[in-house]
Amino acid sequence: MTILQAISSLVLCLFALPSVAAHGYLAYLGIVDGQSYTNYTGNVPNADPSPSVIRQVSDISPVKGASNPDLNCGLNAQFAQKVASANPGDLLVFDWRGGDNTNWPHNTGPMLTYMTSCGSSDCTQYNSSSSKWFKIAEIGIVTNATSNGSPVWAQQSVMNGAFTNVTLPSTISPGNYLIRHEIIALHLATELGGAEFYPACSQVKVGGSQTGMAKDSEMVLLPGAYTDTDPGIYDPDVYSSNSYTFPGPPIATFVSASASSSGSSSSSSTSSATSPASTGSTSGSSSSSGVQSVCKLQRRTQSSAESVARRSLKHSSHLPLGIQESHQQKGLRLHSLWGDLVTTFSALRLGGLEIAKGGQSAMY
Repeated sequence: MTILQAISSLVLCLFALPSVAAHGYLAYLGIVDGQSYTNYTGNVPNADPSPSVIRQVSDISPVKGASNPDLNCGLNAQFAQKVASANPGDLLVFDWRGGDNTNWPHNTGPMLTYMTSCGSSDCTQYNSSSSKWFKIAEIGIVTNATSNGSPVWAQQSVMNGAFTNVTLPSTISPGNYLIRHEIIALHLATELGGAEFYPACSQVKVGGSQTGMAKDSEMVLLPGAYTDTDPGIYDPDVYSSNSYTFPGPPIATFVSASASSSGSSSSSSTSSATSPASTGSTSGSSSSSGVQSVCKLQRRTQSSAESVARRSLKHSSHLPLGIQESHQQKGLRLHSLWGDLVTTFSALRLGGLEIAKGGQSAMY
C-alpha cells in the first residue's frame, strides 16, 4: 500500500466516525417531587434492553421527515417494561447524551414536551401511533447573564452538558401518560427536509386529584402536527434571525392557567437560570412568557443525580446565535482526526512522511 492510498483510506474512515457521535438519545429521566429525586435509566439504542420507563429506540440517528411514523416516539420505539410515578408540579429532568455517551452534539433548535393519555392502560403495552397529544412546554431562543444579554438557543446549554427540566402542570388530571420530550436539531434546516427530530417517550403514572385537561382543539396527532415546510422546521434564516416560530399546537390552556395560578413559584425558580427572550414575542410563535418559565436548564456535573437536581439552576457559557455549530465542533473534529492520523502512521511506520506533532517534526 502506498502512502497516498493509506492516507485516502484512513481519512475516509475517520470522517465517517464523527457522524456516529453527532446523534444521540435520551439516556436518563429524573423526577423531583420537592423531597426526593428518582432517576430512571434508559437503554442505549439497539442494545439488549433492561427494564426501563423510557421506550428504547433502535438507533441514535434522527427521525427525518415530518410525516415519518417514527416521529411518534423515535426510531422503531419499543414498549418499556416499567412505569415511573409522579405528581402534579413535579420536576421532570431529561438527560440527553450523544451516541458515544458524551454531551449532546447539537446546539441549534427548539425543545418541546408533549403528553398523551394511555387511558386505563399502564402504558407498558399502549400503542400511541393514533394518540392525541397536547403540548406542555417549549423552549427555543433565550437570553441569560452568561450570554451577556445576547440571544442563544437553549439547546446550546444541553450541548454544554446541561439537563432539560420541565415542570408537570400543577393541575393535570391523574392517570397514565406518555411524556414525549423532543429535540429538533435545525443545523441543517436551511434546506428543505434538513431538520432532525429526536423524540423520546417515557411512561409515567401521575397521581393527585386535579382536573386539568387539554381541549380537543389543542390535541394533535404525531406525526400530523408538523409539515416539512413549517417555518419552525424549514428555516433558511436559522443562523441569522433572533426570532423563531414553534411548530405544532399552542401549549394547552390548562397548563398556562396552572402556571399562573401557582403564583411566582415557577417564574422565580427560573430567574437565576434563563429569561424568556424572542421566543415569547415572535410573530406566530406559540410560546408565552408564562409558559416559557416551565422549561429550564440545569448543568450536569460528575456528582450524583440527586445532588445535581438540588443545585441552583444556572447556564454554562454560550456561543452567540450567529456562531454556527460547525465553528466549535469541526475544529475539534479536525484536531482529533489529525491526532488519529499521526497515531496511525506511527503504528504503520510508513516511511518518508514528515508529520508535525506537538510543535515538533517527526519522521515516520
